[in-house]
Amino acid sequence: MKEKIKQLVADNASEILDIRRHLHANPELSFKEYETSKFVTSQLDKWGVSYKSGFVETGIVAHIEGKNPSSKVIALRGDMDALPIIEANNVPYKSKNEGVMHACGHDVHT
Repeated sequence: MKEKIKQLVADNASEILDIRRHLHANPELSFKEYETSKFVTSQLDKWGVSYKSGFVETGIVAHIEGKNPSSKVIALRGDMDALPIIEANNVPYKSKNEGVMHACGHDVHT
């Protein structure tokens, strides 16, 4: 199982990195993640993952079925909001939204 997960990460590393950098470059404050929500749902559509959206306007709940419907359920939660901080980093994916940045990892686990 460990090797299978490593291989999946390796096979999808470029896409994962592109998504993370897009989210980092386009941060939005809490309860104002309108474009982030659109981006996330477009990714879910692309991958064929069912979801419900519009919870407190920008929230999303995705539902990923396992191969064994009688097995246990796992819940994962991720925040999408950024912070009202000016980004001082000088990277190609630096925040495009002045005074707003992902400074605590939400761009990684979204």
